[in-house]
Amino acid sequence: MSTVDPFACVGSVRNELIVAIFQKTGAFLSIVGSSLIVSDVAKKVRNGKETDPYQRIMVGLSTLDVLVSFFVLFLGTWMVPKETGWLWAVGNTSSCSVQGFFVVFAGYGETCYQAAISLNILLLIVFGWKQETFSKKVEKPMHFLIIAFVLVFAIIPLVYETYNPWCGGCTIIPLWGKCSAKDEGEFCIVRGNQKVELVLRLIAGAAILIVLIFCTVAMVWVYLHVRRQETRNRRYNFRQHNADNHKESRRIRKILFLYTLSLYFTYIPTLFVGLANNPISESIGKTLGPLLGFWNMLVYFLPNCLKYQRDHPGTWLVTAYFQVLRPQAPCAWSPSGMCAGQKEDVEDAPEMNFSKFNTANEQPTPSPIDPTNQNNDSNDNR
Repeated sequence: MSTVDPFACVGSVRNELIVAIFQKTGAFLSIVGSSLIVSDVAKKVRNGKETDPYQRIMVGLSTLDVLVSFFVLFLGTWMVPKETGWLWAVGNTSSCSVQGFFVVFAGYGETCYQAAISLNILLLIVFGWKQETFSKKVEKPMHFLIIAFVLVFAIIPLVYETYNPWCGGCTIIPLWGKCSAKDEGEFCIVRGNQKVELVLRLIAGAAILIVLIFCTVAMVWVYLHVRRQETRNRRYNFRQHNADNHKESRRIRKILFLYTLSLYFTYIPTLFVGLANNPISESIGKTLGPLLGFWNMLVYFLPNCLKYQRDHPGTWLVTAYFQVLRPQAPCAWSPSGMCAGQKEDVEDAPEMNFSKFNTANEQPTPSPIDPTNQNNDSNDNR
């Protein structure tokens, strides 16, 4: 069925086995991480707690990440037609098309949601929007456009039968085979459309680059804005609530930086795979690519873990993550001392709810008075 050596993408049978193990392990970690995020927001909804657009964006991103991690990265070659000869390939053409669909729908969908996080924080911190404003003006159209775009994008290759096996997975690529009407040594496309592949790959590559650039610009913009506010705080006597506001803004800035960093770790290797097209880049891309949900989970729960550390001085960050993420089990089940004095649930850190902070809408503060000028004015009035 395939004209490609089963091991050409990773160099050898041994490399293929190593890459498959790393990919499935990373996919499992990503599924667990994204599921924990969805579970956290669902628990808030069940308990009647308020959720904001940031948390709902994370639900959309994490749901798509679970889909792409499971169908594309964890199942992997199990959905690839067995005729390809790749490691553990037991699928068929239909299962290959299903996997290819989720590559596009869920894979590029989660990329768009990463940009949505940056947009949300940018409007909140820099432009002074409230989360209520974002919810009314942006959130619903944003969700609709993201889902509609990736759905149409994913359906087109289905119509043209352009989801086919390549390098141990199924993606947008035509399938080449021997042409019965030509010489034995010549090949032609037996399934798919090469023009559709070219156009969609250009769109996909451009979309990833645009998201990376936008997230980077948003991160730098937020950083510079908060930095200017810090400078103003040092020069003028701001009221205490404004100083607290900027402190929380710095924490939110750090969250945006970490989300952008997780995006880099995932998609820059993927771009190198497409550009370099050699066994080393393919191995790196398949190893780092599945971990986006895991990185996002670490960032999402980081504020709660830091709050736990502040409430329990001397606690290691790993232990704090354990306390925040651990299942609801009796303390007797956990290692000695790790549950001492802890409540049933770790309460959310304040920066988990971005709607409480708005650094652009500050209360006016009187300008500082120079003591020298004040004395001179007093002498003039005598």
